[in-house]
Amino acid sequence: MIVGSIKEDINLEKRVSITPETTKNIIALGLNVSLEKNYAVHLGIEDKQYEENGAKFYSSSKEVINNSNLVLKVNCPADGDIKALKEKTILVGIFNPSNNQDKLKEVLKKNINIFSLELLPRISRAQSMDVLSSQSNLAGYRAVIESIYEFEKAIPMMMTAAGTVPAAKVLVIGAGVAGLQAIATAKRLGAVVSATDVRAASKEQVESLGGKFLMVEQEENLETASGYAKEASEEFKKKQADLLKEAMIKNDIVICTALIPGRPAPRILNEELVKLMRPGSIIYDLAAEQGGNSAYSEVDKINIINGIKIIGIKNLMNKLPSTASSLYAKNLFSFVRNLYSKEKKEFNINLEDEIISKTLIKE
Repeated sequence: MIVGSIKEDINLEKRVSITPETTKNIIALGLNVSLEKNYAVHLGIEDKQYEENGAKFYSSSKEVINNSNLVLKVNCPADGDIKALKEKTILVGIFNPSNNQDKLKEVLKKNINIFSLELLPRISRAQSMDVLSSQSNLAGYRAVIESIYEFEKAIPMMMTAAGTVPAAKVLVIGAGVAGLQAIATAKRLGAVVSATDVRAASKEQVESLGGKFLMVEQEENLETASGYAKEASEEFKKKQADLLKEAMIKNDIVICTALIPGRPAPRILNEELVKLMRPGSIIYDLAAEQGGNSAYSEVDKINIINGIKIIGIKNLMNKLPSTASSLYAKNLFSFVRNLYSKEKKEFNINLEDEIISKTLIKE
């Protein structure tokens, strides 16, 4: 049985699905690995590093696909690659089904099993496969670094003979994986950090990292059974806006990380709230691709409103693709290991396994 992977369009996606390390791990399961020539040279990884660990190379994506039983990807395959997919192939990646319905329907017509790993259940057995957590962790870290670069002022408090430089104030909206990493990173760099989230359970996590938790008093439960945030009511949104008014005046950098799986991003900062910030302040919107948490945010643009920079980002992982690829490839390997039966020497699509049933895309 052969596990294959082809090159992504590096103008859009710099991550890879297999690293030399996971090549070795996949082969240790009793599988073979096929890759497209010059698979990861853009990351400084030569083909020979893969070959030393047992991978075989083909000159085109079509050849890789034709010789693979299971294909690992980051994003949806291109139209030409969909045509090359043969019946009963298994396709694994992050396919964003709500945004790629038509493309995935074309793949399903070919009797191909598609697994989209952002649909993984939040259970302990799936943690090593959790692509959302591994990539969001990096996104939270990088969002702080990018914001500080654009802020153009010192972050920690500095006491000098010439006077004292006050610490920058950072507000993180959304205390999921990305938000918590943003809090930890900003705190390590010396900022005064506060955070808000619709889930009351986030309070303890935020405070454990040294942040101040800003909370709307509420009776409604805004957390799903799987631990994600729910869409808030209009009454809650009004209370949240009132809470944020004071926070927007006080803070220098706001990092927005609030997302609801499979839904457009909730709009948390309206035009009025944005304009409360001081000129020179930063809003960094990690949710821009899903519609944005902030007014004025656009994908891959920096919009300046009243001297405030509102930064939208499409694929933040392209800013640190080597680290992102390393974690993503390990997530994929864990999924492949769960899917492959060593005894039967075949991929076993066991729908009684929650990990497999929840990630399998059906028509």
